[in-house]
Amino acid sequence: MMSESASASSTNSTAKLGSVLLVDDEKSLIELYAEALAPYFETTLATSTREAGYILHKKSFKVVVCDHLMPGGNGLSFLVDTREEYPDMQRVLVTGYMKPEMLLRSVNEAALYRYLLKPVSLPELVKTVTEAAKIHDQAKAAGS
Repeated sequence: MMSESASASSTNSTAKLGSVLLVDDEKSLIELYAEALAPYFETTLATSTREAGYILHKKSFKVVVCDHLMPGGNGLSFLVDTREEYPDMQRVLVTGYMKPEMLLRSVNEAALYRYLLKPVSLPELVKTVTEAAKIHDQAKAAGS
């Protein structure tokens, strides 16, 4: 078995760690997220939960990173809905502000892997998504 550092240095840029769906109505923001994740993941962008729903029916993702409040759809509700249909897909909520009790409830209801507070640090985003993708792989391997 290769060590992580050896596998990282020997893989070429086409060998990605998986697919990530980024959902936010602020296109410039998800483009920034996509750019940070691009060296490691194949990213797909959606600017609404509705668009994200269509994309999920066509392609599978290891991780979805979704903004909380967007016009035309609540990101948290979207993540709660995806939990049923795509149980292995890891869910990360990005939020500007949320009361601690709301956050706790949402982590449980949507079975969130993690939440990130805005402004999101890009290294933290990459680390979180990478860890979530590993959890996804472990869940798949365990056959859950």
